[in-house]
Amino acid sequence: MTDTAMQAGDGPFPNLAQRSHALRASLSREMHVRKMPRLDTPARAVQFMMIVNEQEARDSVAALRDLVPGDGPSPAASDRFFACRVGALGFSWERHSEFITYSFIADGYGEPFDLSPFLPVSHWIDRLPGQVIRSTQIALTKNEPSNATIATYFASDDLIISDVAQCRARVWGDFRLHDNGFGRLLIQDRGLEGAEASLLVQRLQELGNYRKIALLGLPEAQQATPLLATLEQRLTDVTACVAEPQADADAVLEDLSSLGAELAQIVARTRYRMSATHAYAELCFDRIRRLDVAPVRGYRSLDDFTERRLLPAMRTCDAFSRRLEDLSQRTAWTSAMLRTRVDTALARRNRDLLASMDRRTGLQLRLQHTVEGLSVVAISYYALGLWHYLKEAIEHQGAHLPGWIDLALIPAIVAAVFLGLRQIKKVKRPPSLQDGETLDH
Repeated sequence: MTDTAMQAGDGPFPNLAQRSHALRASLSREMHVRKMPRLDTPARAVQFMMIVNEQEARDSVAALRDLVPGDGPSPAASDRFFACRVGALGFSWERHSEFITYSFIADGYGEPFDLSPFLPVSHWIDRLPGQVIRSTQIALTKNEPSNATIATYFASDDLIISDVAQCRARVWGDFRLHDNGFGRLLIQDRGLEGAEASLLVQRLQELGNYRKIALLGLPEAQQATPLLATLEQRLTDVTACVAEPQADADAVLEDLSSLGAELAQIVARTRYRMSATHAYAELCFDRIRRLDVAPVRGYRSLDDFTERRLLPAMRTCDAFSRRLEDLSQRTAWTSAMLRTRVDTALARRNRDLLASMDRRTGLQLRLQHTVEGLSVVAISYYALGLWHYLKEAIEHQGAHLPGWIDLALIPAIVAAVFLGLRQIKKVKRPPSLQDGETLDH
């Protein structure tokens, strides 16, 4: 049962649509999109590959609605693939994460790379958002081209000839940008059946498109490599400063922070591009395997050309990514060493401060004991003075007190003052906590 019938509620399971996952229908459609319109030999095609940002990708949908025939279908904002007829031409639009492709197909015989069948859509390129990163002419023919034809359309020094699709087709190309702004691919149909011609053209175009977008990482890696070398030398100097006992930790930390900030900017600017380069390169190698390329003696093959150009670029980007990761790790290690050094110095200062506080506390304690002793003497002195005045008053009344009383009162008063101050000190001291007790009762 089809999804349409299911949604209509036909059959013995009328509620199946209500139980379906929200993405079921869109995932089912995704399995059938991104395919070239059917190609029948002979045919000619052109494809434009446009680099776009998110806003330009949305604008492309609006532009297509204005350009496609008004009496036919038009793309929706959420579509990632769209195909229709534009007059005598077949047309397909395909949206990827970073680029959009526009393909036009003209059926019938003619000069292999004659652009006159595409004149009705020549104004499209001026209205489509984005920047052209690749444009290709494709000619599909039954007859094997003559050497003169090959020499006319391709540069002999860069000529690539390969048999593909289990030798049921042969491909000529030089991967040059010609005077009219297009690259060229000539395909001879040697027994392709059904949709094989469309599938072959699609894989060849995907190979070229993914190869082109994968190579975008190479200029970024080459541009950032000198700056990376400068940062590596600066990190070496900072690490040497960390090893010096007399180095200013604040100055070293400032240099390390500046280096880390510059490194973070490079990572933020290049990480996505390097990851994308690796992913697109893997797609290229997958398309090479699916094309089943066989070499033609005396000429370079399609897989050899792709690997010789793409592998060095991919390895350069991989080496740059590993170098960037290594520099980030070394920066983290240096930062950890500096932090350990600062923590050690801080611990040493805290230890010296605590020792100094202990010494001051001891001095204060001894001073307190001295003051307490002097307080006993002073209070005893004033108490004996008061006793002296009291004794004179008693004797003035005619009473006579023996002298031994003075002798007995001196140690008694001193002892009483000492014990009194000690008791006051005990009262002011907080009580010691018993096991299991807390200050909160």
